Amino acid sequence: MRKLVVYTLLSLDGVAESPDRYLFNFDEEMYANLSRVIDAQDTVLLGRRMYDEWAPYWTTSTDEPFASFINGVRKYVITSTEPTQPWANTTVVSGPLTPFVQDLKARPGRDIGVHGSIQLARSLFDANLVDELRLLIAPAVAGAGRKLFSDDTSLRKLRLLRAAKTSSGGLLVDYEVLNPA
Repeated sequence: MRKLVVYTLLSLDGVAESPDRYLFNFDEEMYANLSRVIDAQDTVLLGRRMYDEWAPYWTTSTDEPFASFINGVRKYVITSTEPTQPWANTTVVSGPLTPFVQDLKARPGRDIGVHGSIQLARSLFDANLVDELRLLIAPAVAGAGRKLFSDDTSLRKLRLLRAAKTSSGGLLVDYEVLNPA
């Protein structure tokens, strides 16, 4: 079975929204970590909000290694309405999320990634569909903004798979999500 991996940039206080506000230096270790994450993925799930933010930028971007990855990878946008901005390799998913993701995980392939889609990541986590969290924690407190987990997220145990510091003071932390039986 394929793994569903949530890769998110966070401030030290858990804010995932607008990482450009608190992540000041994307260093060599962070780029190497990003390459490690995307090299293991052949599918990406995006929420509508992230799709609308990313499609205009990434379709013409040359920012590597992510531009080649995100433009070439199979993308599923979770939305009830058709996006207006076209993006290669994109399929709209408007039906129920849980059975779609369960079916996707059962298909052959590499990891399924969720990048930056906060509400989608929360929904997948709450539905016990997330297998791993790969977090880049910036050495800054954002103070305000949407967090990866809401106040009503239920208790879930995690198992540390990897932890490393970066030259700019960030933390790279990978957790296995121990889903309830």
